[in-house]
Amino acid sequence: MLGVSSLDILDKLRNRWEDVDRPFFIHSDSILYFSELSKNQSLDLSDIHSGDVVALIGDFEPQSIVTLLKLIEKNVIIVPLTKDTKGQHEYFFKTALVDVVIEGNSLRRIKHTFHNEYIESLRNKNHSGLVLFSSGTSGSPKAVLHNMTIFMQRFETPRPTLKTINFMLFDHIGGLNTLLHTLFNKGTVVALKSRSVIDVLKVCQKYEIEVLPTTPTFLRMMLMSGVIPNNIPSSLKIITYGTERMDQPTLDMLCKLLPNIDFRQTYGMSELGIVRVKSKARNSLFMKIGGEGLETKVINKVLFIRSKTKMVGYLNSKNPFDKSGWYNTKDIVEECDDFFKVVGRTSEVINVGGLKFMASEVEKVVLQFEGIEFAKAEGRPNPITGEHVELTVQSVNNQKINKLKLKEFLNKNLSIHMVPKKLKIKEIAIGHRFKRV
Repeated sequence: MLGVSSLDILDKLRNRWEDVDRPFFIHSDSILYFSELSKNQSLDLSDIHSGDVVALIGDFEPQSIVTLLKLIEKNVIIVPLTKDTKGQHEYFFKTALVDVVIEGNSLRRIKHTFHNEYIESLRNKNHSGLVLFSSGTSGSPKAVLHNMTIFMQRFETPRPTLKTINFMLFDHIGGLNTLLHTLFNKGTVVALKSRSVIDVLKVCQKYEIEVLPTTPTFLRMMLMSGVIPNNIPSSLKIITYGTERMDQPTLDMLCKLLPNIDFRQTYGMSELGIVRVKSKARNSLFMKIGGEGLETKVINKVLFIRSKTKMVGYLNSKNPFDKSGWYNTKDIVEECDDFFKVVGRTSEVINVGGLKFMASEVEKVVLQFEGIEFAKAEGRPNPITGEHVELTVQSVNNQKINKLKLKEFLNKNLSIHMVPKKLKIKEIAIGHRFKRV
């Protein structure tokens, strides 16, 4: 094994935490020091062997964390899952060729005779692996396989850390990165029982949180809740947002209400590993994407990335990288010097009578109408113009929206080809990862 996995991880972490007297982990109001965490009695893993594919159904709590670390040491391919996706677990087990399922104090084996060349390549190298599933908003979720041995090498170099909430989930690359970054850099991470706006801010207040990683959807919910700025603790220094596109009106309002907080955009996708990002300014959606071993280029306004920390491959789909290793992010961007701003996805381009525009251009205007919390514009087939726009909006606290006034507002502020032909006012679904779906 290479990197931090070449030695017993818990022993190496014990050495790092030896003289540290602050807690590593706060969970369900229980404060744990690393010495206590490392003594946590995890499940007996003696029947799990190097190269096994192990589904770990858990959360950010002591037993799951210790089990995760011990599984990495055993050179297995780990599939972290949560109870939120229980309805998809059988699909995940089958797709990832899972050999063992761990949930709570139970461990069971699944018999199968299937093989995958990417999994075999890790076994041949005696490397551990990590399987993450895409959100599946466009088709079945893709199984993304990473070389966990390479993934762990990023934590060799000490980096500064602040007291943070682990907002992202146990099955998300951002959640795992936050946990491991904090663990290896002697920081404190606080796990949430609830991700409601009120509960998250209560935790921030109680434990003097310094970093709050979130999503644009959560921030819009926070903004519309009316609890800011009064309920934001003075300890909070940084709010990060990612996993979906942020809109400028929301960011502007947040920056105005919270002038002492640094807003930072994050960017990445499971296929590429962790990507380092620097926002141009706290109120800017332009960001610089870089880091060691990462390159970017733009072709026809679409961002391409080449990364040394990219995935090994999909377990259930064809290789998305070209012969030179470039990955088409399908994000349409604007460029300013070395900075990029994501304005939409290639799948979100709407073509009305030959006039092309982004769904986000419509949504940006809609969100300026008072009382609207979320907006979703989509292109639909039209026998005359090719496509037309259909719009769904959700009001703040389900308050009534005057459809006539909204239509008048849209006619006044949108080009004629962007004006929606159909308007629906209803709840817009929010996924378990706090993304608009």
